[in-house]
Amino acid sequence: MSSTEDEQLADLKDWWSRNGKPLVTGGLLALVIVFGWQAFHKYQSNQSQGASMLYQQLLETTLTPDGKPDVARVADLANKLKSEYAGTAYSQFGGLFVAKVAVDNGKLDDAAVELKAIVDKPANATLGEVARQRLAQVLAAQGKVDDALKLLEGDSDKAFLASREELKGDLLVQQGRTDDARAAYEKAKAGLSDEAAVGGLQIKLDDLAKGGCVT
Repeated sequence: MSSTEDEQLADLKDWWSRNGKPLVTGGLLALVIVFGWQAFHKYQSNQSQGASMLYQQLLETTLTPDGKPDVARVADLANKLKSEYAGTAYSQFGGLFVAKVAVDNGKLDDAAVELKAIVDKPANATLGEVARQRLAQVLAAQGKVDDALKLLEGDSDKAFLASREELKGDLLVQQGRTDDARAAYEKAKAGLSDEAAVGGLQIKLDDLAKGGCVT
């Protein structure tokens, strides 16, 4: 892997660590964050205990001294989720987890396969959008920025508008399309109320104004 590819992979891992925590860490807290307490309890009661247990086991693979899961164990549990509970939210949460493990191990092709399967047939809109944004990041890390941008075209749920537009801005910066990137960042900024997040976008906008590099 070249130094450029190493840098792209490092950027991808950093983006996921900042934007993906609710969906890949914290055990069942992930489900709580996505669906809310009431929806979570309803969801839990309607789903198979078997799927719940498998998903728990999958998350627990990170409970190692170095925090790195056993890749073979992850694959085994994920395959069981897919075969026994295909198309369910639990199965697709597992797919997101497997994709993250693949990225952490530099296996971008494997990550792309996992994410595309969710994008093509999401169990719900939330999972579909999260997988879409992560797949765009993976494609960009593979040097397929045009494909990544195409994946982010069209309307997005309001809850994900800011993160999608910020990601688009980052990708457009990579292509040197500063005017388009600025427009995307402004759109993302308009969709945010969190001052800290707005501040981060403002830094990117200021860097563009100065002709600097957005990170």
